[in-house]
Amino acid sequence: METPASILEKYWGFTSFIDPQEKIINHVIDGHDTIALLPTSGGKSICFQIPALLKEGTCIVISPLISLMNDQVNNLKKRNIKAIALTSQLSEDEIVNAFDNLQFGNYKFLYLSPEKIQSEFIQEKIKQLNVQLIAIDEAHCISEWGHDFRPSFLNINILRTIHPKAPIIALTASATEKVVEDIITNLNLESPKIVKKSFFRSNLAYQIFEVEDKLYKIEQILKKIKGSKIIYTNSRRQTVELSNQLNSLNYQSTFFHGGMNYVDKMKSYDEWLEDKKPIIVATNAFGMGIDKPNVKAVIHVNIPLSIENYMQEAGRAGRDGKKAFSVVLKNKADVYDTQMLTKKTLPKIEFVKSVYIHLNHYYQISYGELLDKIYDFNLTDFCNHYKIPIVKTHNAIKVLDREHIISLNESFYRKSKLKFIVSNNEIFTYMDSNPSEKDLITLLLRTYGGVFDAFKTINENYISTQLKISLKEIISSLRLFHSHQLVSYHGSNNNTQIKFLVPREDNITINHISRNVIKRNELKLFKVNRLIEFIEDVTICRSKQLLAYFNESDTSNCEICDVCISNKNKNTSTEDLSKEIIDLLHNCNSISSKEIISHFKQPKDKVLFNLQLLLEKNILTVTSHNKYKINKIE
Repeated sequence: METPASILEKYWGFTSFIDPQEKIINHVIDGHDTIALLPTSGGKSICFQIPALLKEGTCIVISPLISLMNDQVNNLKKRNIKAIALTSQLSEDEIVNAFDNLQFGNYKFLYLSPEKIQSEFIQEKIKQLNVQLIAIDEAHCISEWGHDFRPSFLNINILRTIHPKAPIIALTASATEKVVEDIITNLNLESPKIVKKSFFRSNLAYQIFEVEDKLYKIEQILKKIKGSKIIYTNSRRQTVELSNQLNSLNYQSTFFHGGMNYVDKMKSYDEWLEDKKPIIVATNAFGMGIDKPNVKAVIHVNIPLSIENYMQEAGRAGRDGKKAFSVVLKNKADVYDTQMLTKKTLPKIEFVKSVYIHLNHYYQISYGELLDKIYDFNLTDFCNHYKIPIVKTHNAIKVLDREHIISLNESFYRKSKLKFIVSNNEIFTYMDSNPSEKDLITLLLRTYGGVFDAFKTINENYISTQLKISLKEIISSLRLFHSHQLVSYHGSNNNTQIKFLVPREDNITINHISRNVIKRNELKLFKVNRLIEFIEDVTICRSKQLLAYFNESDTSNCEICDVCISNKNKNTSTEDLSKEIIDLLHNCNSISSKEIISHFKQPKDKVLFNLQLLLEKNILTVTSHNKYKINKIE
């Protein structure tokens, strides 16, 4: 008879579990609903894969990312375990064949996105399966208190209705008590067993630096820490610009962001994974499912979005158990901008109400009226018409969608993309024949590098502003280029549609959701404020602060974060520091004060004081290039 241990050895080649994997596996085998709270690299997937292999039937795995699903399916196939992922890349015929294989081909794992479950066709097919386990990966996505909430996760509980006897295991690497409560409620878990492993990472040094010249600091880090690295930024443009800057400095770097097409994303990911380009500059779109053990450093160029985001992203370093670093670079402007941007873009209830009323006026809907009609919607035109800010309005409309006041189709969340599909010569010929379009084509070629090789995310509003041509004319020209087969253009607003789900009642409609809106805004402000408190607190060990956020209080100082090192160095005597500076300069011909300060984990004033002391004692001298060196007296 096979056991969890024999399955582990048979398919994975291991002979023992990582604590507390075995405990979680036994709960699932016994048929209990289970919540597994394991840190990044804590071996979550084994916790549902082994119970599934010990039981007859299929395990359904809900996962938020195609790349995450594909990675797990490929890893299972390498172990001769039958698994399949139903992604948007499959046709309807392929999906039908997949379900036939699940029913009759002894497939053990079916990977699905939460969006796929909304399909009645998929639900009917799932009813025909012998489902013996349901696993929810990245389960924090089901909670608005989680750092990556996705409304589609709220509908996962349909699986409990379809297969009420199948136990559910929810897995996450970052969940506060409130998130755990939401997971239990939203998944209809019955007296779940909650198993948690400490999020403490003894090998990961959390370090936060206040710097003005971030590129200079990044260079220092890259010189000091060898190996694979992730650099996170908050904007797509910055990923490209920073990657190009690093490449110009002879570093092997690539970039990754949500506006890239699937092929380009996988090319960047594979180059980084295989260490062809050991540095990847990315937005937080480069996230869940990243499993590379030898990442030596994760660098945040901007302040992360929340403590949960930070823990997830920082936790991608040092999965091999060797020392690694999480570095945040910040300055006073970053902190202020983060607070102001959050407040500026949060749609308060009054603004949500005004947007809702504007929408009804825009489509001439009378009070009390509800028409079974779908309307075309262009966010930019709508905002221009009422002279309201685009980002804040976008967020307000998302609130109305989330609260089921209106319904938006998926294109509302998409960005416009464009790719040239003809040669240079054909473009020049086209411009000669259509001189009125020359400026637009030239701007596209100048602004979006690589637009011949792959789809690029474009901003029609930016193009409109640069050329001083109306947005409507820009979109019309781009559609014309598409029809002439000059480009392939997929506009973000071309197919955006909106449907009203409740009768228009203005104040009554919005008052009904006001508590949810206020609560959500308070939550976002709370998360931002807690993050800033963490970043600015230089008195308590970083690891202690992070663990306290997740309700772990029985912890000791990590001894390797910037706070712990600073506290150690405060006890370093002036004499000791002077000796260390002299030792450093003996190994260097000459070095600037800036470089000396960056070398030591000491307050800037203390280092400068010691330098001045050594100058006065004639031990050091300053060169004509304002660099320090040992004074060699003849």
